[in-house]
Amino acid sequence: MSGFDVMFRDERDWVNFGDTYVTSEAFKVLFREGMTLVEEAAAYLDGTGREESRLMSRDGTLSYASESMRLTTRLMQIASWLLVQRAVSEGELTPAEAMQEKTRVRLTTPETFRGEVFGVLPPTLQDLIVRSRRLHTRILHLDAVITDERPNPAPQESPVVAQLSRLRSAFAAPVSA
Repeated sequence: MSGFDVMFRDERDWVNFGDTYVTSEAFKVLFREGMTLVEEAAAYLDGTGREESRLMSRDGTLSYASESMRLTTRLMQIASWLLVQRAVSEGELTPAEAMQEKTRVRLTTPETFRGEVFGVLPPTLQDLIVRSRRLHTRILHLDAVITDERPNPAPQESPVVAQLSRLRSAFAAPVSA
C-alpha cells in the first residue's frame, strides 16, 4: 500500500442548514401550515369557540379561557418565528438581524400539559391545542438547529488509515545494514 491516503475530508464550505432551510420548499410548507393553523384558531375562537364556551360550566369556562390564552400565545410565537424566517429567506433580514429579532420574539419551552383541564374542553379546542403543541415542538427543534453556532468540525483521519499505519509499523521488516 504505497501512499494510499484515505481521509474523511471535505474541503468545500459547509452548508449552513438555516440558510438552506428557510429557502426550501419544506419551509414554505411549514410556513403555510403554521399560518393556516393561526387563521383556523382565530376563526374558531372568535366564532364557534365563543358559542361553545358559553355552554360550559363556570369551571369549564375558566379552563377554556386559560387554555385559549395559552393557545393564542403559542400561536403568536409560532407566527412571529415563521415571519422572521420568511423575511430571512426573502432577503429582507440577514441571519444576524434575525438573531437580534429572536431576543424580542422568544420561543418559550412548552408549558406542562394539564390533562385534567384538557378533558373538559370542547373537541375543536383540544384539536387546535394538540396541533399547535406539535408544531411548536417542531419549530423549537428547527430553531435550535438553525441557530446552532458550533464551529465546523475539523477533518479527522480515517480510523482505517490509522489502523493500517499501526499494522505497517508492527510488521515492518527490520532494516538490515
